[in-house]
Amino acid sequence: MEAYRQEIITGAVAFYMLFCVLTGLWAMRRTTDSSDFFMAGRGLGPIVLSLALFSSTLSGFGFVGGPGLVYSIGVSSFWMVVISSAGYAVGFFLVAKRIRLIAELRDCISLPDIVAVRYQSEIVRLLMAITIVLGVMGYLATQILAMALVMQAILAGTDTFANIGLVSCVVISSAVLIFYCVTGGMIASVYTDVIQGGMMMIAGVLILLTAMTVFPGGITEATSIILADDAEAMMPFGAAGIMASLGWFFVFGLGLAGQPHLVTKMMMNRKVADNRHILPMSVFGYIMAALLWISIGVVMRASVIDGLIPPLSVPDDAVSIFLTIFSNPLLAGVVFAGLFAAIMSTSDAFLNVGTAAIIHDIPKAIRGASITNELWWARIVTIILAVIAASFALYSYYADATLVALLGAFGWATFSASIFPVIAIGLNWKGATVAGAIVAILAALTINFSVQLAGIIPPYGISGGLLSFVTSLVLFIGVSLATSPPDLDDDLNRCLEL
Repeated sequence: MEAYRQEIITGAVAFYMLFCVLTGLWAMRRTTDSSDFFMAGRGLGPIVLSLALFSSTLSGFGFVGGPGLVYSIGVSSFWMVVISSAGYAVGFFLVAKRIRLIAELRDCISLPDIVAVRYQSEIVRLLMAITIVLGVMGYLATQILAMALVMQAILAGTDTFANIGLVSCVVISSAVLIFYCVTGGMIASVYTDVIQGGMMMIAGVLILLTAMTVFPGGITEATSIILADDAEAMMPFGAAGIMASLGWFFVFGLGLAGQPHLVTKMMMNRKVADNRHILPMSVFGYIMAALLWISIGVVMRASVIDGLIPPLSVPDDAVSIFLTIFSNPLLAGVVFAGLFAAIMSTSDAFLNVGTAAIIHDIPKAIRGASITNELWWARIVTIILAVIAASFALYSYYADATLVALLGAFGWATFSASIFPVIAIGLNWKGATVAGAIVAILAALTINFSVQLAGIIPPYGISGGLLSFVTSLVLFIGVSLATSPPDLDDDLNRCLEL
């Protein structure tokens, strides 16, 4: 079996891509209007939505960057698992019920729809839509580039495709992504996420079991080896320090309630009562998947310290080297397919919310009405948005590596800072005002853009994301207290009181 390792890995990835294509064809028959395309008809059951929610939180970072982070800074990276799980639970509690009720009450199909209803303001809708488009462009470009690099690395190990170029890999991976997103919209996205979530959970458990066999004493021995070499790495905040951990708490914890691809999915469940099942199931899935990066990172760091393997030239190589040295080919195939699926699941989610912002929300904010033939235009804009993002990805790789980084500055941190106050606080506080929402969004965009463009490094180890999050939150509350809230209809007031 070892002799066919590369063929098994390639076959696993090819099988997943074929599944995506077939899912798109299946979902196309069930996508009849824009509500189906963007909201999956608000008819998802608790198991499907739980898997889709937790899998959407993990992109290629969870499979590549996560283990590299554990390898680099030790136990402080564990906080990302704890913080993200706790933050997701808090965000779900603050947002899920009310956003689902408002979506059904006013037939909302996007996050800007929700804020327009809550604040009675088309300006807030427009700013939210612009924020989503800016952030999505960065995410899409980086994710498409990641898909292509992973595909190139996999195919380079085969005889037939050993010399395949990056452009070809971008075209192939983008074509699959575009096909099932165009044909099946959110329905296809959700059901591919279900399979991806299942793969991540299985891979996490199998990787943990494999990691436990590397040292006779299992993970305990690996931890002891790291502790003896660098005690700070195993302290509560690890080598990253307390400020980095606090940054993760706000940006990656509470900030989960500001990620449009997650918050939007909270509008799709069939019944509001399903929330009591969705929350624990999605948190459990996230923790199971997180076993992958924790176990690989710990074992690889311990192996280097113990002299079993040479030091890694790049921390992100932890996964590939672990799979090559310690795992069997079938497990490697599952993990590489899971890696590709993780990247693609994040890409399809952001592609969908970005398209909604462009063809649904911006026209409504500017013209006061939706465009005609929304479903047709949604499919056209999906193609255009993916092609532009792929072009940015290639340009950044070959000509200007700062471009995608600049766009990515409007990614996770910007969504956290811009959307969390407006949505998570705004849906729970009647005192939130239009002025507060506008100032919060503009402040988040300005700070994150400035930090990235000017290369500003905040003092005391404070990240740009943490600075923008706290500033946006303080301004949102302060300005709201100083201005008058909008007059809401009785039905909306009742929603906010539930």
